[in-house]
Amino acid sequence: NAEYGGISADAKHTSDMDANKIVGNIDPAVPVKSVRIRVGRSFNGFGLSPGITKQQRLDLEALLKVAFGNFTGDLEGNYYPLLGMEEGVRQQLVDDHFLFVSGDRNLIAAGMERDWPEGRGIFHNKEKTFLVWVNEEDQLRIISMQKGGDVLGVFKRLARGISAVGDSVKAECGKDFCLDEKYGYVHSCPTNLGTGMRASVHIDLPGWTK
Repeated sequence: NAEYGGISADAKHTSDMDANKIVGNIDPAVPVKSVRIRVGRSFNGFGLSPGITKQQRLDLEALLKVAFGNFTGDLEGNYYPLLGMEEGVRQQLVDDHFLFVSGDRNLIAAGMERDWPEGRGIFHNKEKTFLVWVNEEDQLRIISMQKGGDVLGVFKRLARGISAVGDSVKAECGKDFCLDEKYGYVHSCPTNLGTGMRASVHIDLPGWTK
């Protein structure tokens, strides 16, 4: 709908992840408990979740394992494949609220849970402030989060992580993120079309949390 939000029919989406353009931050006096920002991403040459083949899913996972191994500094961490996951690892990911699971009726109806759990997994850094979900609803869900209200710091980490993943896969196989000149980054769900970003904060509301 070209009339939605006053957007013209010939408008082009712009995704700008330059953290240097962000001015200010959440006031330290505001009772923000945590910040989480995530994006979805897909790579050219691999099907979106409803149509991706088993082999494409495994090939993409292999490329991402290389990318994770190339991470340095605060992004450095470990990848945990869902297939063959040890119970202790699984329980820790559940306790950390990091684990995604099967059984979503919408994903099943769309064919997104075929060959479960092969080719799926979770990466997180040592500080547990940077995560990547592999082959869940999207090929990639890249997540940055931490306690407190430092939105700028969380966004900076996210932007570096996105670049690190994209640059590594590009170097390995020559594939870029799936980016449409008009509509932005392409995802499995149309509601994420564009930058595919969602930012949220947990706040303490006096009177509600007693």
